[in-house]
Amino acid sequence: MGEISSPASTAISAPPSPLPDSAPRTPRSPLASRLMTPIVSPMKKAITSVHGYLEEVGQFTKLDPQDAWLPITESRNGNAYYSAFHTLSSGIGVQALVLPLAFTTLGWTWGIICLLLVFIWQLYTLWLLIQLHESESGTRYSRYLRLSMAAFGGTCVILVMIGGGTLKTFFEIVCGASETCNVTRLTTVEWYLVFICAAVVLAQLPNLNSIAGVSLIGAITAVSYCTIIWVVSVIKDRPVGVSYEPVKEISDVATIFSILNSLGIIAFAFRGHNLVLEVQGTMPSTAKKPSRIPMWRGVKFAYLIIAMCLFPLAIGGYSAYGNLANDIYDAYCQMPGNEGMFDALHKYHNHDTSKVLLGLTSLFVVISSLSSFQIFAMPVFDNLEFKYTSKYNKPCPWWLRSGIRVFFGSVEFFISAALPFLRNLAALIGGIALPITLAYPCFMWIHIRKPTTYSAIWGLNWALGILGMVLSILAVIGATWSLATMGIEFHFFKAQ
Repeated sequence: MGEISSPASTAISAPPSPLPDSAPRTPRSPLASRLMTPIVSPMKKAITSVHGYLEEVGQFTKLDPQDAWLPITESRNGNAYYSAFHTLSSGIGVQALVLPLAFTTLGWTWGIICLLLVFIWQLYTLWLLIQLHESESGTRYSRYLRLSMAAFGGTCVILVMIGGGTLKTFFEIVCGASETCNVTRLTTVEWYLVFICAAVVLAQLPNLNSIAGVSLIGAITAVSYCTIIWVVSVIKDRPVGVSYEPVKEISDVATIFSILNSLGIIAFAFRGHNLVLEVQGTMPSTAKKPSRIPMWRGVKFAYLIIAMCLFPLAIGGYSAYGNLANDIYDAYCQMPGNEGMFDALHKYHNHDTSKVLLGLTSLFVVISSLSSFQIFAMPVFDNLEFKYTSKYNKPCPWWLRSGIRVFFGSVEFFISAALPFLRNLAALIGGIALPITLAYPCFMWIHIRKPTTYSAIWGLNWALGILGMVLSILAVIGATWSLATMGIEFHFFKAQ
């Protein structure tokens, strides 16, 4: 049913005002103001008050009761700060530590150009999604096409592997050599279990706004470990044998496939893009203060910080290790315990870097992974609870909500233990996910906003959308070729 919404409850359309200025007005006689003022004044004040309230709130809106029952939209008190925290925490990850590998094929010039173009492109499509969040009908699109179950579930598996593997590294740094440490050492799978237990405990926080503090901590730790890794890599002496000549392939076809594989790696570095609608859905929205304003303000700040992390990682990492990044990538393909520049830091600078600094870096990676897990898991929780609320037309009881989150954590742990090679498919996953970041938002804009045919915005979005789809196909082909030629061990239930 239509009803007047509060500013914090839902969003906004702007139907004709109850008292439009252009509407015909009833003529008033010269005596009306004197004879009728005592009676009319209270009513006039009430109407004026309601009119002002409607202008501030924005509209009559059609409310969906389910929104108040689901983790993403049950709290609508988000702001630009929360937007920045969530965007930073979800937008920076260890996949960025593999960026120097793309430069080994592309070289300095094309590597920087491609990284910059993809950054600007995905920032543009992010702006499109923010603008599309609120429709003229008053509907708020607070979920990204209901793709959450597949897209975010897979991301959480990778985070379990990264977090659990890095926990193992942290323990080994703190404990020292096995000869001097008498503490029982856990296997990699057991470290996965430790990580998922911590993640499930944090996952009991009810909704996306309630984890804003967790996202802030995750953002700080992500920026910290990225900065530590590239700064230490740059200021330390370069390893012997560093070269900056682009890798020579055995044929022109091999060179093309390597370039495409590099583009997939760059695309994979920009994660979290498809969370923007969920984050914006936690914000209040009115006609005068639509949610897109604070959302874009927070995103601009977050992506400034993200750029200050990703570009130094890529450029500084390639400067420090050059084509030796290929050796790291071979290890990355064959040994699921490694994360690009994080592994390079331990391989080349373990002897001349403080153990405290190495341990702190590992701890920051773990904390950042725990935080990111909460953000990427929340849309999955929202989907699962949506099925219950749709069927029974009531919110999930607390015990069921907790049970859903424990069940999800158990599934993620099982997949992580059973399929440890999944994390080695960075370029392939980047190619597959590329349309979500670079293509689909352009097509959404054309379909929903319906710009004038052959206008500049129409042509730009069609061009970027089609180019994004073509690049996705080519990147998948390139990644598949690279895996086939370099080789990868598909071992099950054997996490190393």
